[in-house]
Amino acid sequence: MRVGVISDTHIQSLEEGTTLAQALLQGPFAEIDVILHAGDHIHPDLASCFYPLPWYSVRGNMDSSQADLPLQRIVQLAEIRIGMVHGWGAPNGIEKRVLNSFSATDIDVLVFGHSHWPVCRKVGSVLLFNPGSPTDRRSAPYHSVGILHIGNEVRGEIVRID
Repeated sequence: MRVGVISDTHIQSLEEGTTLAQALLQGPFAEIDVILHAGDHIHPDLASCFYPLPWYSVRGNMDSSQADLPLQRIVQLAEIRIGMVHGWGAPNGIEKRVLNSFSATDIDVLVFGHSHWPVCRKVGSVLLFNPGSPTDRRSAPYHSVGILHIGNEVRGEIVRID
């Protein structure tokens, strides 16, 4: 199974969303089975641009409150439990804060965003995974998305898109 992971898209219109979705689905997400979005969609209907792929997301600090957009969630794909949260606060310390928010939960992967910096590394038994941003680098070195490869184990891949 291949899982496309995005965050911090900051999409203002469906036209922008469609353009992003087409670029990703014809590029790094060409053979993706499901999409995870770690918040800051901005446009509430961004998921429709990736239809018919299954879509799971969480609310970021820039997203409006929606009943179907939780602050954090757990998604189970195959045998892998994936925690999702956007993140908050300054970039320094964000990894510790998001890990602490799932400290009482058994997960294999923790997907987060907020910092716009790509991260793919193990902390204990948990794969800590931030795809960066495909649209807004801020101070990150490049625009990026992520792919989780789920088989007998899970492997993360950060894909530079510029």
